[in-house]
Amino acid sequence: MSTDLAFQNMSRDESDTPSYRILPHNMEAEQGLLGVLLVDNRAVEKLGDHLHADHFFMPAHQRIFAAIRTMIDRGQNASPVTLKNYFEQDDDLKDVGGAEYLADLAGSVVNVINIDDYARAIYDLHLRRELITLGEDVVNEAYDHNLESDAVGAIERAESKLFSLAESGEVKGGFVTLRDSVLVAIEHAEKAYKTKGSVTGITSGIRDVDKKLGGFQPSDLLILAGRPSMGKTALAVNWAFNAAKAYADSGGEEGGRVAFFSLEMSADQLAGRILSEQSGISGDAIRKGNIKQEDFKAFVEASQRMSQVPLYIDDTPALSIAAVRTRARRLKRQHGLDMLVVDYLQLLRGNGSKRGQENRVQEVSEITMGLKAIAKELQIPVIALSQLSRQVEQREDKRPQLSDLRESGSIEQDADAVMFVYREEYYLSRTEPEPGTENHMKWQESMERAHNIGECIVAKQRHGPIGNVKMYFDPNITRFSDLDPSYFGDQNQDDEY
Repeated sequence: MSTDLAFQNMSRDESDTPSYRILPHNMEAEQGLLGVLLVDNRAVEKLGDHLHADHFFMPAHQRIFAAIRTMIDRGQNASPVTLKNYFEQDDDLKDVGGAEYLADLAGSVVNVINIDDYARAIYDLHLRRELITLGEDVVNEAYDHNLESDAVGAIERAESKLFSLAESGEVKGGFVTLRDSVLVAIEHAEKAYKTKGSVTGITSGIRDVDKKLGGFQPSDLLILAGRPSMGKTALAVNWAFNAAKAYADSGGEEGGRVAFFSLEMSADQLAGRILSEQSGISGDAIRKGNIKQEDFKAFVEASQRMSQVPLYIDDTPALSIAAVRTRARRLKRQHGLDMLVVDYLQLLRGNGSKRGQENRVQEVSEITMGLKAIAKELQIPVIALSQLSRQVEQREDKRPQLSDLRESGSIEQDADAVMFVYREEYYLSRTEPEPGTENHMKWQESMERAHNIGECIVAKQRHGPIGNVKMYFDPNITRFSDLDPSYFGDQNQDDEY
């Protein structure tokens, strides 16, 4: 069905009298609102900035409203007299009586107070018309078979448009009084006091990480980066599962419901990692089948614990940032959502873009801005994993730096916190000197010091200090956990730099 047919869908009854199905609108509400504005320009302040000219049904009313807003914004008086010259030759206005129609609008005003009701009615009917148009687009796209767009893609685009339409009427932004802001700040301070000043956001499940960050805070975009085999996916999975498990164990008092977008690994591979970590059985042994009969009891117990945890995994490859936003919104509406993890951002696509067709740096900038927008819109922390450039491998000191981020400009700029995963043991194990030499003895000492140690380097934190957090890493079950304070004796584990 085309747009023209939607505007005038004619059917004939028994008497052969034409019957027209006109798009929903309320002419009286539009006339009443315009009349109020022409009589009292100050009434425009009650409308805010969410009612636009294209929300009106009649083209003439669209042009009148736009002219009124323009004159008021310029500090001029908008009245039938001042607007008359603009509309004397307007073809749209001739159909409703010419410039005299402006005087008729102002003269028909009964009550200025009704402007809020008029605005709500106009906007509601505008949404209904948009729904009709959206429905037509969905039908037309479903009929249009081409190699560039499959049915699943069409569904995702329709769903994205529908969610955007559903939320477009929500008036967001605007000024907040200092009094209201202070009350929110006091609530946060009270929460911090009750938790002994440690975790006010979503817990990571690792003591020293929570101490450094205060937990993962709502509306924050956190980047977790590292070279391959450093364990960034393992650490992100640990954080996600720990947060979701804390939510389940505390009845919702701690932790949170977590969405995990895995663009690299499948859902069953991630579940296998968590099963290994929870059962204490090596992931390699599970894959190869080198397990004992009694290990299955550990599997059952671990699976029972995992089944109660609100961790949702989406392993759809090559998602666009729009699809991530749509699916996150849907999950929040259906089941609730407190934290989102993306593994990893370089595998996401920009909206409507295809890899290789535009500048990759610009696309990554669009992706990071989109992830930050999701964090702010849904009021949740978003953790996005990122690759590091190969220039790390060219340096003698392999510790990552902010400049090592691939397409680093937008990532570093948009992120509220940037963290790196680093394991010195990985690099040391690949540089063993000749046995029996003095260098080999020094190497052994370094290996002992770095054995099973992982580091979370907080290189940027917008709301707190930077520093280095050491963690215990068990490579057999890919688990990062708290490091025993006695591991290094009296050495400080949280080094600021």
